[in-house]
Formats: sequence, C-alpha cells, structure tokens
Amino acid sequence: MFPILFLCFLLFQSGSPATAKPAIDNDRVTVWDVNVSVTAQPFDAVVISFSGSATFVPKGNSPKTAGRAIVIDLKDHAVPPIANTSGYPLAFPRPGSKKLLENERVTVWDFAWTPDMPTAMHFHDKDVVVLFLEEGDLKSTTPDGQSVVTAYTPGTIRFNARNRTHFETLVRGKQHAIITELK
Repeated sequence: MFPILFLCFLLFQSGSPATAKPAIDNDRVTVWDVNVSVTAQPFDAVVISFSGSATFVPKGNSPKTAGRAIVIDLKDHAVPPIANTSGYPLAFPRPGSKKLLENERVTVWDFAWTPDMPTAMHFHDKDVVVLFLEEGDLKSTTPDGQSVVTAYTPGTIRFNARNRTHFETLVRGKQHAIITELK
C-alpha cells in the first residue's frame, strides 16, 4: 500500500506547476521574466520585450506578450527624484539614447554602449530597472576613481537605486539595454 501511495505522491508532485518567483521584488516593483501570455495585472505595468520594445499596461489589463519579455509591476510607492546637486548631468537623456516610452509613472530608454568609449559622468536621480540584452562587461567608475567591472548576459535584470554618480565603459563584448526610470 505504501509504495502505491508514494508513487501517486511523486506523480502528483511532478504534474504540479512550479510557483513562479519574481526576478526582483521590492517596495517599488515586482519584475517577472515571462515567456507566456500574462493575466491581468494588479498594478500598472511596463512590458519590455527582448526584441527591445516597451509598452505601458494600466492595472487590470492583460499585457500582450509574444516571446520572452519582462513585466515590471509598478507598485503604488512613488518616490520623487533626488535633487541633482552633483554638478554632473542626469543619466538620461544621454547621447546615443532613444526614448521608447514616457508617462507619469516611467521613462523607458534604449541604450547601447560603444566598446572602450566611456559615457559622461552622470547622476541617477531616479531608481531604474535595467534589462541587459547582450553579453558584455561594463566598468562603472565613481567620481573618486573607484571602479567595479560587472559581466552581463542577455536577460540579466537589475534594479539600481537612485542617488548614484558614475560613468560606464564597455570593456568586453557588446552591451545594449532597456532602462526603465521609475517616477
């Protein structure tokens, strides 16, 4: 009797869907990496496709997804931008960036780094969600000269908090990202 019950348990477990876990979950956003259609969202959301498009989806609506995408649920926890007293320009707009979407909740930017060409030193006044689309290493350097190199692969998702000053240099490979600034 026990082996039959154990076998039934194993079959039931293998047939149960896994609970989806968000890629990022904090007080500002919940970010889902999806490859299927998505049900109606409890929050306003931004859908970023891996082909580089961005769509705003008001809460209660189902985003249209085709292929792999991230869904950024925008929680009702607005944080105003930090005043820029750094003396450096804001992170966006920056030369070479393309604005994909802007509304009262977000601004979404498309940006590709050029190898060994540093961006200008800049200040991030807003929190951002970044979807990296290629394989490449970025070196981030702060005004005091401290540097860190981070390797990114296609599909890497990061949440970066506001109040940062740095410049970036692509030191290996290629890198292209869709950056969602939170208002």
